[in-house]
Amino acid sequence: VQLQASGGGLVQAGGSLNLSCAASGRGFTAQVMGWFRQASGKEREFVAAKAWRGITAYADSVKGRATISRDRNENAVYLQLSSLKPDDTAVYYCAVDGQAGRAVPRRSRRDYDFWGQGTLVTVSS
Repeated sequence: VQLQASGGGLVQAGGSLNLSCAASGRGFTAQVMGWFRQASGKEREFVAAKAWRGITAYADSVKGRATISRDRNENAVYLQLSSLKPDDTAVYYCAVDGQAGRAVPRRSRRDYDFWGQGTLVTVSS
């Protein structure tokens, strides 16, 4: 399984961003697709995730500012994040939890089996 993320860049505080990630792999269905981020010097943290059947989960730090969506046919996931703050600056990683039957997204990175290469988002003040 390969994940390809895109959409990062330099954004002004108060602005918004749209990240995309596509998963590819023969016969593969992503049960849960999500986003994590890692700021310089910090651990990778959960941002948002969406399960195959639609249940979503958001980190408190982005709740109300983030919307995660999926294209199940394309095994793709999208993250829209608005009202950006300098604290949102990080490398954003998409990830897939391939556990069969997972209906509720997990928030631990240990539950995710596949990872994209990351896309850098820099929010300027």
